Amino acid sequence: MTGLYAILDVDLATSRGLVPLHLFRIWLDAGVRQVQLRAKTLASGAFLELADQMARDARAAGITFIVNDRADIAAMSQAGGVHVGQDDLTPAEARTVVGPDALVGVSTHNSSQVEAALASPANYLAIGPVFETASKDRPDPVVGLAGVRAASALTRAAGHPLVAIGGISLDRAPAVIEAGADAVAVISDLVTADPSRRCREYMKALE
Repeated sequence: MTGLYAILDVDLATSRGLVPLHLFRIWLDAGVRQVQLRAKTLASGAFLELADQMARDARAAGITFIVNDRADIAAMSQAGGVHVGQDDLTPAEARTVVGPDALVGVSTHNSSQVEAALASPANYLAIGPVFETASKDRPDPVVGLAGVRAASALTRAAGHPLVAIGGISLDRAPAVIEAGADAVAVISDLVTADPSRRCREYMKALE
């Protein structure tokens, strides 16, 4: 995981008048290499149908495609992996569902959670929220750049990539990488009037 980690939130895209699959393909054409699908309110059948198509497109493009929360959907769609939170399946439980070759990512919000995740079968960790965010109804306490630095010291020693998430904007992204994150996860700031241009701006800023 390096550079831009784009998160496609189905509810957000739909609320802004965008078709999720169309948005995903715009991101692919712009050169995005890592995409996570988040569909908190989508029915399982529709979720699987969308994940199936996105996984096929991702394989054809040679990019990493991750499903949020739903290890079963990730396995059935043959996605590249699953990302779980502190209240979802544990990384070990997710691993039993997606198998030994898929990626398993886990969200963390403090050093003790980072240490626990590093002792799990997770392949990469996310830390956040780095800044205040409107992407969650009940966000965890902000960790700031200091939290990214602390998490990075642990993940780098263990050889695990670190993704920073939460309130990251184009002007803040370089500082987050400077603090030790390998990648920045961006949600709302990629769902703009010109998402292709926005993705390219992020990728240029993170070079």
